[in-house]
Parts: sequence; structure tokens; C-alpha cells
Amino acid sequence: MAEVFDNKGVKIIPFYLPQFHTIPENDEWWGEGFTEWTNVKKAEPLFEGHDQPRIPLNHNYYNLMDDNVKIWQAKLAKEYGIFGFCYYHYWFKGGRQLLEKPAEQMLKNKEIDIPFCFCWANENWSKNWDGGNREVIMEQDYGSREDWEKHFQYFVQFFRDERYITVHGKPLLIIYKPEQIIDLQQMVAYFRKRAKEEGLPGLCCAFQFPMYYADMYYRNDIFDYRIGFEPVYSRNVEKLGRPGTAKKVELLRKTLGEKAVSNYRRIRQSKCGSNWGKPQNLSMFFYDETWEKILNNQWTREFLPGAFVDWDNTPRNKHGVMYEGFSIEKFGEYMKRLVKRAEEEKKPMIFINAWNEWGEGAFLEPDEKYGYQKLEAIKKALK
Repeated sequence: MAEVFDNKGVKIIPFYLPQFHTIPENDEWWGEGFTEWTNVKKAEPLFEGHDQPRIPLNHNYYNLMDDNVKIWQAKLAKEYGIFGFCYYHYWFKGGRQLLEKPAEQMLKNKEIDIPFCFCWANENWSKNWDGGNREVIMEQDYGSREDWEKHFQYFVQFFRDERYITVHGKPLLIIYKPEQIIDLQQMVAYFRKRAKEEGLPGLCCAFQFPMYYADMYYRNDIFDYRIGFEPVYSRNVEKLGRPGTAKKVELLRKTLGEKAVSNYRRIRQSKCGSNWGKPQNLSMFFYDETWEKILNNQWTREFLPGAFVDWDNTPRNKHGVMYEGFSIEKFGEYMKRLVKRAEEEKKPMIFINAWNEWGEGAFLEPDEKYGYQKLEAIKKALK
């Protein structure tokens, strides 16, 4: 297996977006031929000096249905020291999937030779690109044990692959937004149990989005790790703390049990609706300020550090979020410091946002402006 604790140093794992091929649903929702490249190509600078559009090197607007593309990505990543990819996985109500084909093709083709794991992007698919509840076009519903079993059976074929990333022999499964799963504890426990029944050592489970840490239902005995998903984590780290209502939930759990908590949560969610406001202005943050937070955050035992290349999601939404101050030199120096600290504190992995989030300006793949310099910075940092 692709074991992270192999005494060969910290592992760099970028998040990987599979939305670079057409699917019937996106044709229906966004227009025929839509892929992530559609947003990237139509991007325009919103002010003088705004670095848009981002253009892949040699105009390589690839199609992930082509296995040669995935082979190229794997070879390129490994050449520059990337350990493996974390594929976003989209599983919805009733077991319906989106964008699953690249991972399924990779599973069948051993020439795509790079370790991988899954992050279940468990949020509603909406027309707002933020996972909120406005204009939902594909709904999440986590169901019962029958639904969990169907999901597990899909996962286990990947868990058994020799390229799947493991932690002490256990396949690594990440959940993006655990706060949205009503029966979270029961579902994760079921997945762990089923992994052992299938002859695996168990599962290593982590969560990605930091709002779960601040959620009133947060409990620290469900996951093995929490990931510093950047730049979101460090931008919000000062706000992350358990609210006062957590005491009410703990009392409910102790007196009436986990089922009562789940029922309470269902009632609350049905009444609350969406908690997302509609942004009206471009939000701008400073690259150096956020990176200093990343490098100086408190790292607890279960914390896995994160990094980000750059961030500008205005191709998706002109009222989005961007960072000011990126340079190759800064990124390289910050990565050196992060890798050094991770090695000193014996952290097995650093998760980077991202390998190919072109629509959010967070990508390591070569582009027309910087060529391979972002990847070269990773390679130097690891030395």
C-alpha cells in the first residue's frame, strides 16, 4: 500500500478536482460542453493588475477522460516530489454520483502510477459554487445503514488498490464537511466496522473544512485527524471555538443518548435553512498575513498542516475571494518553512490546495506565466 509512515519524510498531498470533462448533468445545468475550463477561459481582469485569466502552459486545456492526461499528471507530480493526490469524491442522495469517471478509470489503469485517497465533498451541488442551500440542483441526503453500505461497497474497491494511501496500514478517508451529516458518529463507526469485516486493518478518518471544529455538535472522538484546509482554516482560526450551545448538546447526549442528538439536529436544520449570505463585493486578503498564520498556528497531536498555492475564485464568481501578494519566491520560502516544521513535529502529511483548482487560482500544474516554477518550489522545499 501507499503508506505515509514509511520513514521517508513528510508527504505532500494536493487536493485534486475532477471537473475537467463533460457530464450530462453539467450540460443541463450550465450549458452544453461545460467543464471547469469554461469558467477559467471566460475570466477577465476586474481591475488593473488583476492576474486573470490563468492560462495552462501550451494552452493545455485537457480532458480527464483521456488516460494519457492522468498518466502525465501522475508522472509530473512524482517528478517534483508530490506523494499522491486526494481526489474529490461526489456522492449524493440515493447513491447518485458526479464526476466519478476519472477515479474509476484510474483504478483500472495501473499506468496512472501515483498514490491517491478520497475526500468526500459532501455538500449540496448548487448554482452558487459554495455548497449552500440556494438553488440546490443536486441534494445531499445521508440516509440509513442501507445507504451507508452502498457507499462503503463503492469505496472498498479503491481501498484495496495498492496505490491507495494508508496511515499505519489503514486506508485514509477524508470528509469535507462533517457538520452537515446528522448521524455522523454512527456512519463513521459503521464504515470503520465494515473495513475490518472486509479484512482491512480499519480506516483512518480525517475531516477537512474547519467549521466542523466550531460546530455545536463537534466531538473529538470521531476522527483521527483534522486538516488545516488553507487558506480557509487560517483565515478563520481565531473564530474557531465551541459555541455555548455545545453544553446543551452535551447534556442532551449524556441524558438521552446519541439518537436524541440526531433528532434534535434534524429539527434544527429543517428550521434554519441556508446559513449562507449572498456576497455583493470582492473580498481581498493578504497572502503573507495568511501564510504567517499557517506557519505559526498551534498544532495539536491530531492536526495535519495545510498549505495553499494562491487563491482567486473570481472566474467562478466576480464577487468572490482573492489573495494579494503571491510570488513564486514567497511560496517557495513558505513551503520550506512549513516542511521543516512538519518534519520537526513528525507530521506525516501536508495537504496543499491544490493540484488543479484552476477556477480558484489554486493550482500547481504549469501555466503560461510561471511555467513549472510552483512545482520546482515544492521540490526545493522537500530537499
